[in-house]
Amino acid sequence: MIELRRAAERGLANFGWLDSRHTFSFGHYHDPKQVGFSDLLVINDDRVEPGMGFGTHPHRDMEIFSYVLEGALEHKDSMGTGSVIRPGDVQMMSAGSGITHSEFNPSRQEGVHFLQIWIVPDRQRVTPRYQQKNFSADEKRGRLRLIISPDAADGALGVYQDARVYAGLFDGAEHAEFEVAAGRYAYVHIARGSLRVNGTPMSAGDGARIREAGALRFDGGADAEVLLFDLRPQELPG
Repeated sequence: MIELRRAAERGLANFGWLDSRHTFSFGHYHDPKQVGFSDLLVINDDRVEPGMGFGTHPHRDMEIFSYVLEGALEHKDSMGTGSVIRPGDVQMMSAGSGITHSEFNPSRQEGVHFLQIWIVPDRQRVTPRYQQKNFSADEKRGRLRLIISPDAADGALGVYQDARVYAGLFDGAEHAEFEVAAGRYAYVHIARGSLRVNGTPMSAGDGARIREAGALRFDGGADAEVLLFDLRPQELPG
């Protein structure tokens, strides 16, 4: 079963320097019907103006990853990590026992567009860690490339949860299939472009909860970038 969550239904926060669309409840946006799915707690679709960003702030016991679509995002944290992530880069931060960090758009001319995603961990108070890796367009072209997994398989980044995340690029005749294992849930988020999932048209910002799906087919893409989450079979995070 595919339960759609259309882009226009998402929560909205606009602070001038930040335009953010919330798939799930976040900050001042609360919808009791949209408080996450399985261990997936947050998908924020953020656009940050040039030279602006999120000042230093704390996190604890959360798996947080950023996926840049356009522009660049500069990261600094209390572990001494400093980096700039660009399209193709995936950044994973395990907040664990506690961490502070900041995220800024270092450009004075161009905006940055990125997804910030939170996954509830399966353990608490771990030593914080930071990971970053680039997954090239060739690795994702016409296929679903594993980018996050609990065992860091196939060069993926590690996550403290029984969750796997795949990224794919689809255009024209390119297509892929994914078998959702029995007893597993999935979530699909269209980062940009448009794509069919089991024949259902989806566009940028659309998402879908998927239960008892079996095989998923991704086709009919038009400059599409998609994230697929393979998740435990539970309705709400926690």
